[in-house]
Amino acid sequence: MTLDFFEVVHTQRSIRKFKPDPVPEEALWKMIDAAIRAPSGSNSQPWAWLIVRDEAKRKVIADAVRAGVGDLEKALAEAEKLETEWQRRMRRASVTFRWNVTSAPVLVIPCLVNLTSPTRDVNSLFAGSSIYGAVQNMMLAARAQGLGTVLTTFNIAIEDVIRKEFGLPDDAKPVAVIPVGYPDGQSFGPTTRKPVESVTFWDGWANTRPRA
Repeated sequence: MTLDFFEVVHTQRSIRKFKPDPVPEEALWKMIDAAIRAPSGSNSQPWAWLIVRDEAKRKVIADAVRAGVGDLEKALAEAEKLETEWQRRMRRASVTFRWNVTSAPVLVIPCLVNLTSPTRDVNSLFAGSSIYGAVQNMMLAARAQGLGTVLTTFNIAIEDVIRKEFGLPDDAKPVAVIPVGYPDGQSFGPTTRKPVESVTFWDGWANTRPRA
């Protein structure tokens, strides 16, 4: 079944629970092929896509992520001390997912490589403009094929582990860790967002208008 583009966009959700079913290699090729259609500074295409299917290598990533959580029960107890139910729910989901990250049969690690435009500084805010559009393309292509994803920044805390385990060259900078798989117990569907009218300004800041 082919999904309409807007259906894909409006039903894409962050999926954190995955079935163990393998992801077809062709589905992964389609995801990356969609990713590389995105724009980049000076069309430099400063990216590479590390696909991790090997169970032992995924476990290395998972162990490093879990180490950042510490004791699971303690982390969940700390989550219950947050002020609002929304905060508590988000923290519980984050902690639990980090503890079970290997439930995804595939991890994709997008990397900036030899960045030259719009900046050479891979840590600059502007660096992301040359890859995160491609990351979203990839995630939408996953959704179109019935695959779930979630954008995480685990890479920040475990970059040294990623570099050592996968032999990244000095000019490669991991920018995300994206689990991929078929949803288990979660479903795609409408997402809750602020009304589009409240965040769209016309010809001047805070100039809103009703949508016809």
